[in-house]
Amino acid sequence: MSEKIYDLKERTFKFAQRILDIAELLSKCRIIQEQLVKAGTSIGANVEEADGTITKKDFVNKMAIARKEAKETRYWLRLILGRYIKTEEIAFDIEECQELINIISSIINKSR
Repeated sequence: MSEKIYDLKERTFKFAQRILDIAELLSKCRIIQEQLVKAGTSIGANVEEADGTITKKDFVNKMAIARKEAKETRYWLRLILGRYIKTEEIAFDIEECQELINIISSIINKSR
């Protein structure tokens, strides 16, 4: 992922695909693998759900869940950094996760 995508739904979708790629490398640690997949793919799913909400309150709630899942994903990525996967292989993904957190936080703050 060298080029930035500015559509949040597409960006979170591509991020989820990358999370699945990373998870394939974690066959020795099934618990972390499962947690990473659940959290990392849930970000985009909640952004998609937010897009279909009727009320502002529900929109903010779904985006807050997406942010929570992004923060959890960042935790799992940091946990495997250098231990199960080489730093240079996932450093971009940790940075991308932080950017998603920042974008979603901004959307939540502007929507309140």
